[in-house]
Amino acid sequence: MNLPLILLGKLVFYISRILKIGSGGTWPGEIALKLNPNIIRFFSVKLKKGVIIVAGTNGKTTTSLMIRNILQHQGYEVLHNDSGANLLNGIASAFIQQISWWGKLDRDWGVFEVDENSFPAVISNFSLDFSRDKQLVIVFLNLFRDQLDRYGEVDVIAEKWTNAIKMLPKEAKIILNSDDPQIAYLGKNIKQKVVYFGLNNTKLFLDGPEHATDSIFCLNCGNRLTYDGIYYSHIGIWKCEKCGEKRPNPQVSEWPSPLSGVYNRYNTLACVATALCLGIDSEKIKEAFTDFLPAFGRQEEIEIHGKKIKIFLSKNPAGFNESLRTILSQGAEEILFVLNDRIPDGRDVSWIWDVDFEMLPFYITPVVSGDRVYDLALRIKYSRQIHKLPENAVNLPQRPILIYEDLKKALDFCILSPKKEKTLFILATYSAMLEVRKILKGRKIL
Repeated sequence: MNLPLILLGKLVFYISRILKIGSGGTWPGEIALKLNPNIIRFFSVKLKKGVIIVAGTNGKTTTSLMIRNILQHQGYEVLHNDSGANLLNGIASAFIQQISWWGKLDRDWGVFEVDENSFPAVISNFSLDFSRDKQLVIVFLNLFRDQLDRYGEVDVIAEKWTNAIKMLPKEAKIILNSDDPQIAYLGKNIKQKVVYFGLNNTKLFLDGPEHATDSIFCLNCGNRLTYDGIYYSHIGIWKCEKCGEKRPNPQVSEWPSPLSGVYNRYNTLACVATALCLGIDSEKIKEAFTDFLPAFGRQEEIEIHGKKIKIFLSKNPAGFNESLRTILSQGAEEILFVLNDRIPDGRDVSWIWDVDFEMLPFYITPVVSGDRVYDLALRIKYSRQIHKLPENAVNLPQRPILIYEDLKKALDFCILSPKKEKTLFILATYSAMLEVRKILKGRKIL
């Protein structure tokens, strides 16, 4: 009975591509799940080696892409939801895209990034025969406040994950970020094998805590955690002075990242921990990173009319702060900020007040756009009101904030800048990032 659903899904996929209304990342799966809610279970048994699931607030797309690349360098055939559609319908669509018209799936591994709130539902839809040759690996990256109107606080998601892990078979392997207290705690008293990853680099410590900190209390006794050092947000080397709970020692802690930014060091470590867990040789992992290219919107580079553009998905306080810190370390002078409040972004944009826009240098002229352009402009204005100019620049006026309600006009202004040699950095929320790419590249992602 599933063959007609596969044929229907493939038709929807190709029509979407031909008409340039998307890449078929969600609708084929949406239709198939409506007609057969168990279709993912039907697909998953066809995978020869097993399933790797990557969950977390930030870094899912990049980490899953890194894992896919390493597996492909090993000669494996990999099924991957590379469009970034990480709900049930996106995963079903990925299967439909890659299965043959007559229902044959010649893939070794399934590598899926999964929305943090959807993880319990997704994992319950997979059916795997856990034998010597079939594996289930779950990677938990981090937990930050994100779309509070949909997901609630991070402890709500963590509780869902804890309950989901209890339902997993003992043969599953769990990869955890030891530097995130909420993630590290998932590894306590579970029956599955746990591998921890984390940083051991004091040179990367921040001078002090950021505004955007979420998990700073001990999950064992409720006492406030102390830190030997913080890498970003609440991520760092932590401990509880009251009960003695502390950050687990990471088995994987040092590895050069193919992408810039501290957050990408964590994505890289998570990927390496997964590969080592699967028995892949260290040298083979290094080889796979030599030609790695970032996923769409994640430090993706585009050139338009001779202007180099780099897009950074920035969808919550922790991620936005890291994007800002990364681009400023690269000498950014031209920056476009785009804030939307659509369903993929979350309707509540109050989180922008936890972004440290105060780190923007006085000489930068911010350009802002998006559905909530005036909210964003106001936030940046307040950050610049208290910005201290250097003593030798007292006569220099504070640079204005340029506001464009129309995103295309904002992009045109930035691209046609007389400083062609300067890279344009775009920091955008999820739907805004997709809209930017649609304008620049002419086709939707989903």
